[in-house]
Amino acid sequence: MQADSEDLSVTVENGVGLLEMRRPPANYFDEHLIGLLVDAARELDGSADCRVLVLASEGKHFCAGADFGTGGGFDGDRVAVSERLYRRAAQLFEIRTPIIAAVQGAAVGGGLGLACAADFRVADENTRFVANFAMLGFHQGFGLSVTLPEIVGRQAAAGMLLSARPVRGQEAHRIGLADRLAEPSRQREQAMAWARELASAAPLAVRSIRSTLRAGLARRVAEALEHELAEQARLWATADCAEGIAASLERRSPVFRGE
Repeated sequence: MQADSEDLSVTVENGVGLLEMRRPPANYFDEHLIGLLVDAARELDGSADCRVLVLASEGKHFCAGADFGTGGGFDGDRVAVSERLYRRAAQLFEIRTPIIAAVQGAAVGGGLGLACAADFRVADENTRFVANFAMLGFHQGFGLSVTLPEIVGRQAAAGMLLSARPVRGQEAHRIGLADRLAEPSRQREQAMAWARELASAAPLAVRSIRSTLRAGLARRVAEALEHELAEQARLWATADCAEGIAASLERRSPVFRGE
């Protein structure tokens, strides 16, 4: 099976479905791209030909989240757009098929949230995982309030979220954010090999085990998304948020005043 669009490529071979985002170099997402991902994953979720999904992207970076600099679909009613996007994103957590993310370059903000929606992440020593929200002046989103602590523990998650510092490959592997470290630039190759390994297991048992391990996750993420959006809406209206976004675009250090 193969299905391509301008923004997403979908292929299935040997029980593995590859979903490749095609917005290089940063692979910013918006409601449209998340919708394409969800729809493709849901279609493959119901296919006997697909037992494991690999989430990957074309270009230098895995995903830099939402593009606030050029609008990226967020230049109108940001709250309404984000509400629709989060409604679609929540559906990723309802997928029954295991997902492995091949993370190259940077996974930033919502891109980190997308990587954390997967069961596993394959990175290399140069990969950067960045929860940059505090330096932009607003609350984390994409369910990270639930997924990040589940993956790395509460303290490590708090350290990432409050400091906004990048966590690189070796540290990410040590704290469990990266499940496997590949040789430089070979994340996708290793993710595909791992996916084929998982696809050789009994599919009904795999889905059953995964369902038990992730019990209640989709519900908890959906609830967290509501809270995250409410906090984002409140903080997007602040001077600190305007300063954080402007400083990021101008590549300078922000000066926050608590306003």
